[in-house]
Amino acid sequence: MKRLPVLFICFSIPVLCLAGRMHGGEREVKPVPVPSSISVITPDAIRADLEFLASDSLKGRADLTPEFEIAGDYIARRFESFGLRPVSGGYFETFQLGKIRLGAENRLAVKRGADDTVFALKTDFVPYQSTGTACVSAPVVFAGYGIDASEHGYNDYANADGSPLDVKGKIVFLLSHEPGENDPKSPFDGVELSEYGQLRMKVQTAVDRGAAGVLIFNDPLNHRSRPPRGFPWPSLNKGVPDDALPFVLVEDTHIPVLEVGAGVASFLFGSVERLRSIQSFIDSTMKAGSFRLDGVMMTAQTTTTVENHPLRNVVACIEGSDPRLKDEVLVIGAHYDHVGIRHGLPAGEDSICNGADDNASGTCGVMAIAEAFAKSDAKPKRTVLFIAFAGEELGLLGSRAYVNAPLYPLSRTVAMLNFDMIGRNGADSLSIVGAPRSPDLAEIVAAEDQEIGMTIRRNERFFNQSDHASFARKRIPMLFFNTEGHADLHKVTDNPDRIDYNKAARISRLGFRVAWHIACSDEHYTYEEKKVAR
Repeated sequence: MKRLPVLFICFSIPVLCLAGRMHGGEREVKPVPVPSSISVITPDAIRADLEFLASDSLKGRADLTPEFEIAGDYIARRFESFGLRPVSGGYFETFQLGKIRLGAENRLAVKRGADDTVFALKTDFVPYQSTGTACVSAPVVFAGYGIDASEHGYNDYANADGSPLDVKGKIVFLLSHEPGENDPKSPFDGVELSEYGQLRMKVQTAVDRGAAGVLIFNDPLNHRSRPPRGFPWPSLNKGVPDDALPFVLVEDTHIPVLEVGAGVASFLFGSVERLRSIQSFIDSTMKAGSFRLDGVMMTAQTTTTVENHPLRNVVACIEGSDPRLKDEVLVIGAHYDHVGIRHGLPAGEDSICNGADDNASGTCGVMAIAEAFAKSDAKPKRTVLFIAFAGEELGLLGSRAYVNAPLYPLSRTVAMLNFDMIGRNGADSLSIVGAPRSPDLAEIVAAEDQEIGMTIRRNERFFNQSDHASFARKRIPMLFFNTEGHADLHKVTDNPDRIDYNKAARISRLGFRVAWHIACSDEHYTYEEKKVAR
């Protein structure tokens, strides 16, 4: 699981009430008969695969290491041994990661009437890791928080009369975070940052509307003023090692993306206090306060060098048997990378983060589900695509690469089931993430769990932290099966001897039942954007 900073991962949450509802208002969802091949999903089968993937010999499966490649080869061989079909000629989907290094030419200058101001790198602005090599001279538009959330009736890219805000070819100035950050009744997620508050989504939303550059200013209403941080580039920060350089998807790096400080904000708006008052208006009314800054022309230049590195998702499929439905696809996935070796520990101490639960457990669960599908005499109506994702620990990069260039059209992808950390924390507990957004799938889980007997809880706090989120951003119905965090997460103590193999097998059998239900149905499922309790 991708670990985010300042996250409390151990907490109690209410039991998720899923059972007994009517599906589509027409009929009750009931468990469906499943093939006897479900019997191949056993604790011993999970253990056999997991003890290899989480062994010291694989050194924590960090992306771009030889050991990570060995793990991918192992999963591909297992898929092939089950009789799963390769996709597009092979068992791997390769995509390009870019290791980004900040170049020498980085400049921010603003002209307003007779005033020409050149701002200082590091003091006034710092590029983010998603910046590209570009030089842009353009007007500046203030676009609030940079959020377009029609399901909440909120859109920073709309004028007061409802017409679209014109940002094409312009530099947009955005606030960090989201409206009502400290209000639990906010139409977003209140005190919990939703996906709309994430930098990547803000930048992508601006790019989708034709913005030529993006400036981010740290929300002055709810946060103390501080120097811009952007990304902690080694060239700007003594003591930051060169191996801390960021990896991004190459296609993400196109335009200047900068965090700016109070000096830039004051020049553009007259004072930070004025910007704070604008933000206060937006938060109190939940109405966009966007506008073009009259008479302002800004030049933003950033340079980077990109070192390309290929990375591999492992893919395999079972083709659907129904001529009408075989072009529809169910995706079942888990990430197989982890965080590798901890450096700087005393000599002789264990330094390998084996990642038994995170996420050898989910990967082995997906392999077990794949074997059960492959060994069934009956075949699903829909095609089932199995993916072991790379790059999750680097920012969900493997799943993002997939949805950007899918092997099957997203328009024909009916659902995605994600398995990440399914082997810890009590014999019966299971957390399902995504139920409020994918209620039809949640009802299927409830029905099929009648045959398994897990205690199902909901925890939307983890919504943005694993590969299902990449599919959710494309509005594909999805669910995330997990057993929540624990003290061994991303530590050398996440070892195979701490896994509850009976539990991992039960969750995998539930996953198979849910997947079989979906893959043998002709129903289509909804994705609902809505505020959810966390």
